[in-house]
Amino acid sequence: MLVYLICYLAAVLFARVSCFALSGLPLLLAAAWLCREDFGRPGPAVRLRGLFSLSFVGGQGLSCLKLSRLQVPWEPMTWAVLFLAHSVFWLVFELLLRRVPEERRSGGPAPGAVVNPDRLLASILVLTGVSAGSFAAEALILGFIPLLLRGVPHAYSYFHVSGLHYFTVCCCLVPSLAMVWQDSDKGADRRKLAAAALCSLVSFLVPVFLVSRFYLVFTVLLAAVTLLFLRKGAVPRGAMAAVPACILPLYILLSVARSHSVEYLNGIFEMKYRLPIFVTQPYIYIAHNYDNLNCLIRELPRHSMGLKMLFPLWALTGLKFFVPSLTAFPLYVTKEELTTVTLFYDAWYDFGTAGVVLLSGLLGAAAFVLERRISGPCHPVETVICAQFAMYLGLSFFTTWFSNPATWFLFAVSALVLAASRERGGVGQNASQRVSGGML
Repeated sequence: MLVYLICYLAAVLFARVSCFALSGLPLLLAAAWLCREDFGRPGPAVRLRGLFSLSFVGGQGLSCLKLSRLQVPWEPMTWAVLFLAHSVFWLVFELLLRRVPEERRSGGPAPGAVVNPDRLLASILVLTGVSAGSFAAEALILGFIPLLLRGVPHAYSYFHVSGLHYFTVCCCLVPSLAMVWQDSDKGADRRKLAAAALCSLVSFLVPVFLVSRFYLVFTVLLAAVTLLFLRKGAVPRGAMAAVPACILPLYILLSVARSHSVEYLNGIFEMKYRLPIFVTQPYIYIAHNYDNLNCLIRELPRHSMGLKMLFPLWALTGLKFFVPSLTAFPLYVTKEELTTVTLFYDAWYDFGTAGVVLLSGLLGAAAFVLERRISGPCHPVETVICAQFAMYLGLSFFTTWFSNPATWFLFAVSALVLAASRERGGVGQNASQRVSGGML
């Protein structure tokens, strides 16, 4: 943490004298250092605190480079808020790590927490059917499929039937659940394997037809993180190298399908230097979000006192339709087209610095509990829940995950699958083993 403090002070000083290249470099080094320190400890393959440090501090370092003309020097309060956001998370995690004794765990499934592969496969089939059916219903109601439209850069933004769209995007859980199923049912016949493979294929096709680059990337990365948790990090390097090899061409194809030409994107990004689009686009989607937070801190006239972060409640209960004022809050961003924000945007919107500190502390505690849980014996489906949390920390620069209704909807769906696939018969036996035993 001392390394982070020194690097942060150096970044602030360089930014004050407009040496932006030198301002970003210390934070990039600090992010790498913090990540290396956490991943060096014994434990699960994916360290949640290290992942958050790499994402949040590394993203801040990229933003400090100021490669776009849209980016301006930050307010002193922005620097303070970003420092507190990471520091409180890190310190809460560290305090729990030192105070809570490490339990001796044998690994493997916990007693009474063995997965029932037949129920899990049934859950995967139902989830895939619900997702595909919801997509078809949305297409019929709205009268178009985003992939088939041309010359409409934001077609996916219009493809939302309120309430129904949550079920459409829950397909992103299916490949991860299919990996859990395959890991728990080693002797599955070809018919079941084909069914699981078909469900995974359909779940990858839904984001393609939606022209949603985010859900496509999220689905692939979620499956990769789930596999790392399941195999305790013992995954062939070739398998992990295949992840970016699969994502990159599909990402490019979806960009083309969304009518996002290089000229169109460069016009929005307003980069200072002529750089390849595969550099500028990720840079903006990571770096500019911190500038949107700075815009909020600079321009917000008054805080919303909790109403902003309660948006999942207003959305999932339908109250937003009856009381529109519950969600009538302007979005403070530097440019209309660039609306992605950091993890702590809504926390500041609600309560200012106090909201950021509270959310950061709660996330640090949750990260500790989940990492401790996944390190020992647990139900295999819990790896999918932990992988989701890891994804939100790993993409902390992108949006306000925990005031997003879709986040809590996916957690709820995962919890339902967890309950449905829990083995209820005997301890340490799956359904197929009990059937075989009875026949003998």
